Amino acid sequence: VLFAPFLQSCLLCNIMFYSLEGVNLTAAKERGQLVFLEGLKSCLDLLFGEEEEQSGQPSPLQFISESASNLKALFDFVRTSLTPAGSDSWKGPVLLVDDLSVLLSLGVTPVAVLDFIHYCRVAVCSQLKGNIVVLVHSNEDSEDEENELVVNSLCHHSDLILWVEGLATGFCKDVHGQIKIIRRVSLELTAEQDHVQIYQYKIQDKNVTFFARGLSAAVL
Repeated sequence: VLFAPFLQSCLLCNIMFYSLEGVNLTAAKERGQLVFLEGLKSCLDLLFGEEEEQSGQPSPLQFISESASNLKALFDFVRTSLTPAGSDSWKGPVLLVDDLSVLLSLGVTPVAVLDFIHYCRVAVCSQLKGNIVVLVHSNEDSEDEENELVVNSLCHHSDLILWVEGLATGFCKDVHGQIKIIRRVSLELTAEQDHVQIYQYKIQDKNVTFFARGLSAAVL
């Protein structure tokens, strides 16, 4: 698994995963099961000129210090990290990116972002038979055309979409929002429509409870 968070630090991600799922990211990294690209720290280091090349290799995020929107170094890092060595027998690599919208905020063009995802899809999904999980932010009232272009393109090519949003009726202490699960059956070139399921959820201290609409504990 290659985990590339651009919004949270390694320490905070480890705390969240351990408290919610009991997963120790540090232990997984030591066992060779996880490659952690600390995007937030690397971005700050490059912006302030503190990032140094390691083993003669350029930083995966070197585009930050360049004028061009070139994500080749980032893609090369993804491909190298997820390609098993000769002695490895593991299968089904996974690329996790949180949050792809940050790349746009860093000056990368939508075309460069979509090209990066396309090449990752070819390498990870087609060649290595793995999966890609990407987080992006969207708002129906947003005037950010570049972000919406990326969101719409990702939705068009995704097999599964998890669309999380707040309640249209506003704040509720017993229901924090709803999640729409869209299974893209239409990608299989069949006459079937996409399968859509909608659940509501409540975030608790160390858990998230999901339930059908109108069936929260407060109502029952």
